[in-house]
Amino acid sequence: MLRSTEAKTVILGAGPAGMAAAMELWKKKHPTVIIEKNTQVGGLARTLEFKEGNDVFRTDIGPHRFFSKNQYLYDFIGDLLGEEWITVNRLTRFFIRGRLYSYPIEWKNALKNLGISKSIHLLLDYMWERLKDVVYGKRVPRNFEEYTVRTFGRTLAELNMLNYTEKIWGLPCSELSVDWADRIKGLSFWAAIKNTVLKRSHDSPKTLVDQFYYPEFGAGMVYEKIRERISLDIPFLFSSQPTHIRHDAKRVTSVTITTPSGEVEIAPETVVTSIPIVDLLPLLQPLPPPEILAHAKALRHRSQVYLFITVNKKQIFPDQWIYLPDSHVPFGRVSEMKNFSSKMAPKNATSLFIEFFCWEGDRVWEADAETLLTMCLPFFEKWKWLTREDIRKSYIHRQSKVYPVYDLEYRGHIDAIKKYVDSFSNLYSIGRPGRFKYNNQDHSLEMGIMAATGIINHTAVDFDAVMSGKEYMESGAAPLKKK
Repeated sequence: MLRSTEAKTVILGAGPAGMAAAMELWKKKHPTVIIEKNTQVGGLARTLEFKEGNDVFRTDIGPHRFFSKNQYLYDFIGDLLGEEWITVNRLTRFFIRGRLYSYPIEWKNALKNLGISKSIHLLLDYMWERLKDVVYGKRVPRNFEEYTVRTFGRTLAELNMLNYTEKIWGLPCSELSVDWADRIKGLSFWAAIKNTVLKRSHDSPKTLVDQFYYPEFGAGMVYEKIRERISLDIPFLFSSQPTHIRHDAKRVTSVTITTPSGEVEIAPETVVTSIPIVDLLPLLQPLPPPEILAHAKALRHRSQVYLFITVNKKQIFPDQWIYLPDSHVPFGRVSEMKNFSSKMAPKNATSLFIEFFCWEGDRVWEADAETLLTMCLPFFEKWKWLTREDIRKSYIHRQSKVYPVYDLEYRGHIDAIKKYVDSFSNLYSIGRPGRFKYNNQDHSLEMGIMAATGIINHTAVDFDAVMSGKEYMESGAAPLKKK
């Protein structure tokens, strides 16, 4: 049994946030133990590996790429990966009604695909929304649909944003909070035109939209490198989960962990958790007040099922990933991992990672690999991507609670929950699951670093300040230099 003196801090979850916190605490020689329910670190950013004879195929759980405006994060990862951190020229597109559209929008490409008539309709829709702003004044949108239509016009909004968003969340955009627009704020009709104009100049700098950094052997490499560096000093308890988190209403006093070898009880000074905040609440003893549990019950998560297929072709398309917003297409996004790094597949083969958005327990969630493959193949064959004869093997992976659902009522529920959880002076709830916030990998890393800083310096931390800027999530200056 671990004694409390051997673990001043318990970290629940070895995803990006938890691993970043562990790394920073390790640098300060702070006694820590990490609890992880899986057998691998990285959480939603881990890399899966599949061996077929002498061939090795790797895939992330969805497309991951690194960009940030925080130089410390570049130094943090650069120190771990060195030359194994490569620069990738990004190519990402929407596939809509049989045509490929650049993402972010480039008007030369969009006009060619839309044609003159549709393009005029799009422009008139946009001008109509601007005219209504003049006549009625600034209108406050009540939901994501209103925001998108008022910002881009109905035609452009329906081209990809509304239908793809509804595919992700399984809800009409009129039932989604305008907070979801934080992901695209700063992206506008005129910003898209500016983006097109800038790309015409050979002297214009590359932006984070154009390029990103990527670990040579997959996103999970970052977290495997952290594990390798700190594991001699910081124990990892894999296939383990917390069952009880006891407290005195002000502080966490002990944590009981179920491991493959039995139960372990630890009395830490601090607890860092990146497990879903709604799953954290039932572990607390005494239980939270009934109204807090009611708030948690009202929150929803969207889950995913992934189909990974290995393919006897050198390449299927040049993109890292392609979005598929059309409602009749049952999957939402497809990634060819070899286009991130050549090390993700053998030289004479490739792979596809296919994402299905679903509710846990629904028809897609319960489907097997062959059922999903049968759903995909008619589309792949029609688009001339591949045939069944090209497929070597197929694999299925299920992931629950991937996306926190921003419905119209979510903010009141999560604000109440976070106020309660953050009231414990030695409990840090971080990361996408821990904050019920749809953030990026770099934001989770920042939260982990902030948590470690708060622990070492005995200071309060405002985790929600991370990703609080209202700007387009993939914009920025040229990539910062790796050191």
